[in-house]
Amino acid sequence: MSDTDVVKMNLEVQAIPVSDIDRSKGFYERLGWRLDDDVAPFDALRVVQFTPPGSGTSVSFGKGITTASPGSAEGTLVVSDIEAAHRELVGRAIEVTDMWHGPPFPVEARQSGRDPERASYGSFCSFNDPDGNTWIVQEVTTRLPGRE
Repeated sequence: MSDTDVVKMNLEVQAIPVSDIDRSKGFYERLGWRLDDDVAPFDALRVVQFTPPGSGTSVSFGKGITTASPGSAEGTLVVSDIEAAHRELVGRAIEVTDMWHGPPFPVEARQSGRDPERASYGSFCSFNDPDGNTWIVQEVTTRLPGRE
């Protein structure tokens, strides 16, 4: 391998900290995410893994997975249609914020409603899982160069 070669790396699994495994499992099932695994090979370990529809990356939670505090994770879900995603979340009885545009942070900079020009990377909503782990939903219709 030369100095100019770059090893391709794919993010496959992201661990999220939860306090109640079965409550979280029910929440992610309600989201419509695919249950990939729920295994407890020994008493100190239980791994529950879900994959959002169309995603190449999964989330795992359980017992013996992470020492992070429940509710401390933040992630971003990318969708092609923020309005359809918002409707689906509401239809699944997920408590989701209203849509906004502008920067996701700081919260004070958010402007109400989807981006009026439907700019890619410009519209958002968010929801929390039962522990307070935050999921920001971002509309991306055209990827920036190099992001495919």
